[in-house]
Amino acid sequence: MFGKNSLRKLITTVTVAAVWCVYSSVAFAVPVNMAGEITVSGQVSVNGQAAVSNSTILSGSTIVTGADSSAVVSLGKTGRIEVLANSSLTLTFSESSIVGTLSEGKYRVSNAAGVATTFATKNATIIADAGQADSFAIEVECSHTHVDTSTGLVTMREGSNDKQVAAGSSATAGNVEQSGCKPCLRPGSAPGVAIAGWPWLILVAAGVAGAAVFLGTTKNDTTLGGGTIIVSPTR
Repeated sequence: MFGKNSLRKLITTVTVAAVWCVYSSVAFAVPVNMAGEITVSGQVSVNGQAAVSNSTILSGSTIVTGADSSAVVSLGKTGRIEVLANSSLTLTFSESSIVGTLSEGKYRVSNAAGVATTFATKNATIIADAGQADSFAIEVECSHTHVDTSTGLVTMREGSNDKQVAAGSSATAGNVEQSGCKPCLRPGSAPGVAIAGWPWLILVAAGVAGAAVFLGTTKNDTTLGGGTIIVSPTR
């Protein structure tokens, strides 16, 4: 009798241990959502709710900043994203990737080497070089997108056209002069001023000709000694 009880206890113990091992394997196999930390200034919302500094942000969140407001999302060793005023970003991330969808606004992005980083706008897709650490800025305006690279290398893909944007350079996708949009105020991106062309040169030439006629008529007056001025007869 004693032997049968011991055998039953042993079988029960082994069964419990086996079930625990299977449960633990399944639990550890489930991916854990990576979380970031957000720091805010001014009016910032995450998924439609007001955000506070030092709070947790999960992958897939949408961040919106108001006027004179900003947010910084820290992903630890993976990277960092700064969302400036009047911007909207949907951010997905993991330990090895950063993916963002931008609808408008300005952003500064830094990613570590080995992290695949991609941001999409209505005009282009911006792809950072995963082989090195990159730092770049993205500005999404009404009709176009700007990229400025500080360190590393970024590719701006517009349709089937790829532009390599190395450190210290910039690129633009879209139509800068699209009607219905505010003028672009970035240095060197605004269209030329109309008066700098031929109309302005014609006006200058007309002014010079008028001055020459005036000086020519004044030479018809002769000044003699004693201060007397004699006016030439009328032609």
